[in-house]
Amino acid sequence: MPRTLESNMTFRLELFVDDLAASMDFYNRVLGFALGKQQAGNYVPMTNGDVYLSLNLRANLPDDHPIQAVVGERLGRGIELVLEVNDIEAMYWHVQSANWPMSGELQHRPWGLTDFRVLDPNGYYWRITTRRKDDH
Repeated sequence: MPRTLESNMTFRLELFVDDLAASMDFYNRVLGFALGKQQAGNYVPMTNGDVYLSLNLRANLPDDHPIQAVVGERLGRGIELVLEVNDIEAMYWHVQSANWPMSGELQHRPWGLTDFRVLDPNGYYWRITTRRKDDH
């Protein structure tokens, strides 16, 4: 019988950004992440609930690194990052009160969830959504 893989995983996401200060402001002020202590090389850990996010400068990547964007390419192209929240309306109004532009307004979707969308200062695309009732 095959062994099952570890089922108690956590997820850490590291985003490489061009403007560390603007990104720290967005994730802290707009999305509510707590700032960790900035470490050597401009590495900044952040958390919100069970979400572990780190920011790092894209300039720290070698030019030939596989995730290095080419000139004119939007960072995070082809990826939708999803945050599930308990109170979508409160999160939506919080983002609006931070005067952050929406990429997609709050709406109920045909698949049964309600969400809205934002781009971070570097172009990373975030969908903020309700939780599925059967997930937790």
